Amino acid sequence: MRVFVTGASGFVGNEVVGELLKRGHAVRALVRPGSENKLWDRERVEIVTGDCLYPEVLEPGLSGCEAAIHLIGIIREFPGRGVTFERVHVEATRNMVEAARKAGVRRFLHMSALGARPEPADPYHITNWQAEEIVRASGLTYTIFRPSVIYGPGDQSINLFVRHLRRLPFFPIIGDGLYQLQPVPVWQVAAAFALALELPHTENRIYEVGGPEPLTFREIIDTLARVVGRRVFKVHQPVWCMRAAARLCGRFAWFPLTPGQLRMLLEGSTCDPRAFYQDFGLTPLPFEEGLRRYLGSAAQG
Repeated sequence: MRVFVTGASGFVGNEVVGELLKRGHAVRALVRPGSENKLWDRERVEIVTGDCLYPEVLEPGLSGCEAAIHLIGIIREFPGRGVTFERVHVEATRNMVEAARKAGVRRFLHMSALGARPEPADPYHITNWQAEEIVRASGLTYTIFRPSVIYGPGDQSINLFVRHLRRLPFFPIIGDGLYQLQPVPVWQVAAAFALALELPHTENRIYEVGGPEPLTFREIIDTLARVVGRRVFKVHQPVWCMRAAARLCGRFAWFPLTPGQLRMLLEGSTCDPRAFYQDFGLTPLPFEEGLRRYLGSAAQG
């Protein structure tokens, strides 16, 4: 089928586009002006230049498509640039859903986030929940994915940690490091998006997506150090100190954490992913094996 993909030039988007092409689908990708070169398969993809915040481009782009995959999201706001959770998660999703309905699109796949829920919660989780509500009420046949941390070539979290470990013999840990995450490889997330178009039993379902087991942040760093062949000395930073720093500096792009990101990190991001693996016929991949699979020979150096 012909599939319209938003966020196609991003980390997850490129993997999803590649999986769709591999399974024989035609892809029409919405790409913001200036981001065309970030799309890996430009020669095999029909490119529509535009932005979900400007709905006038969406309905013509969706015309003739049987399905839409909406991947756009942010983990950090920059209100001065107009980049907010409300605009990117809620407004953009509303625009996409309305345009998809007008264009006669039947199937709608949506990327949300693990922990999405109504108040009380962080605005990141609240706006992802509100976006889900828009999708669920749309009348479209939907599938919603709520992933934990997604890792793989080009990710902006796990690979950042790898680069740090390769350069320095120590790694800062906020608090006790016992908060848990459930990293999942991007190629399995991408496979699920493509498979959802072919599996009727995944229709009108919400899937929580994570690796096979929760890992503490300390275990994640130890695993990374083992894979890249480095010894690491973990330096624990007091939570109160990092909260103060995030409040003071979190509004600046150069500082790695906002107060909201710190709250979410300490809350953790875990789930029971059995339905995800069972319904899509995927085999859970241990974190260390997944890391070695994509880091390859570089991990041995």
